[in-house]
Amino acid sequence: MNQDLSITALVLQASLVVQIVMAGLVLTSLASWTVIFGKLFGLRRVRGSNEEFEREFWSGRSLTELNQAVAQKKDSGAMERIFASGMREFLKLREKRLDAGAQLDGARRAMRASFQRELDVIESNLSFLASVGSVSPYVGLFGTVWGIMHAFVGLSNLQQVTLASVAPGIAEALVATAIGLFAAIPAVVAYNRFARDIDRIAIQFETFIEEFSNILQRNAGVGPTTSTVLGGQGAR
Repeated sequence: MNQDLSITALVLQASLVVQIVMAGLVLTSLASWTVIFGKLFGLRRVRGSNEEFEREFWSGRSLTELNQAVAQKKDSGAMERIFASGMREFLKLREKRLDAGAQLDGARRAMRASFQRELDVIESNLSFLASVGSVSPYVGLFGTVWGIMHAFVGLSNLQQVTLASVAPGIAEALVATAIGLFAAIPAVVAYNRFARDIDRIAIQFETFIEEFSNILQRNAGVGPTTSTVLGGQGAR
């Protein structure tokens, strides 16, 4: 007799445990793709906002004007929030007439704390992709082993075992491994890509913090009434 060995038929004919494994892997794959697309568009927005703010920062506008513009924005970018936190702390310490070192250290600590918060947000759900990429193949392999065990138990009741009688059971089991790999491979590729992009964004943040700190260092210790303190920083 000709047997239906299509993917749909194999899934429907599989044992309950294998079907549960397949369903879990399919749901995991859908969740993984949701995270992938969300992270892809999210990182693109972060890079775009960073580039836009850096153009404004080095355009020659005064820090006071730039700080006011950032404060008025409803949806500021990550680098803008790092700048605002450092500027806010710098102005607060400057009003207290602390020494130049205290002003700079306070601003740097504020920017570092903001940098870590922004990086935590950017890295969110990245560990989920790593887990999917490492665990899914083993879950699929478990479904395959269970399916093959179930198939051989069923064959033990047959008087004559042929390849035609063995093939459907093994094929049903191997579908679980295929689905596991289908879930794992995109997650691993996406994780490596996003990890590299996030490292570049982190370096961009750190470079900006150092450059901004150098500007604040030149302005630290100057009285709050002096106009040159928050003047335009010029081009790089």
